[in-house]
Amino acid sequence: MSRVLVTGGAGTIGQAVVRRLLSDPAYEVRVSDQRTPPQWVREGCEVHTGDLRDRAEARAAIEGCSHVVHLAAIVGGIANFHKLPYTLTDVNASLYNGVIGAALDAGVERFLYVSSSMVFERATEYPTTEDHVWEVAMPRSAYGFSKLAGEVWVRAAHEEHGLPYTICRPFNAYGPGEMPEDEPGIAHAVPDLIRKVLSGQRPLQIFGDGTQTRTLTHVDDIADGIVTALGHPAALHQDFNVSAADEMTVAEIARVIWAACGRDPEDFELEHLASFPVDVVRRWPSVEKARTLLGWEARIGVREGIEETVQWLKRMDVTTT
Repeated sequence: MSRVLVTGGAGTIGQAVVRRLLSDPAYEVRVSDQRTPPQWVREGCEVHTGDLRDRAEARAAIEGCSHVVHLAAIVGGIANFHKLPYTLTDVNASLYNGVIGAALDAGVERFLYVSSSMVFERATEYPTTEDHVWEVAMPRSAYGFSKLAGEVWVRAAHEEHGLPYTICRPFNAYGPGEMPEDEPGIAHAVPDLIRKVLSGQRPLQIFGDGTQTRTLTHVDDIADGIVTALGHPAALHQDFNVSAADEMTVAEIARVIWAACGRDPEDFELEHLASFPVDVVRRWPSVEKARTLLGWEARIGVREGIEETVQWLKRMDVTTT
């Protein structure tokens, strides 16, 4: 049995990864997060609560673990990237120093770094293959840069010290577990839009003209892709887009959310707010590498997944005043 450390295991993707790992008898799980994990995580896992930027704390978290899934980071929606550029760069880089260094000290069997589709912020190839990371222009956002820096960190640790790594890049994660924030754009778009619709907002406000595209991927699919890659020999020293395959415009996504919330399709109307200096125009990954090497592909359709997310947020009684 392998013991896996999941950093950031109390977050939305982190909890999905923990749930997926616990479903497999081959794994024991330790979670490290400064937030308090939910009760089911505390009951099913060991829990570490130290600051992983401190190398000693990172060593304590990793001790006895053969595998690491590194998710701990400052994340969020597009507004968060513009609001906290220095903070997220500082924190994320400090986490790389602490966690990757401790993983080298421990001699782990596999270090899986969860990167981001934002490394392809300025992509020019569609669908975007993994190899495009070597050609695409550097991200303009601090967040995109910080996630790309993490990829450089793990590759450098491999080249100099032999770190056995895998890189996974989730695309447009959504699903039960992420709450919207009071300020639009701090959380991701799906929970923000669901909250607006459930609160009765009309016209529905979106950032930009709505022609921007995204490839929504349910957190359970992302978690399954990450765990599949973690234990797969073909994933060693490889990088993967972990994503669904259907490209949709933001306006189309808003319309699906509108219907899932039970609103009359005839009443659907958008109000276009000014976007941010960095707003990805198109996001559509190639998923062939994961399908070919890992035999993995996303399975949860957007409409099914959004309906599930709406029902979860309704149970959380998410509305605006």
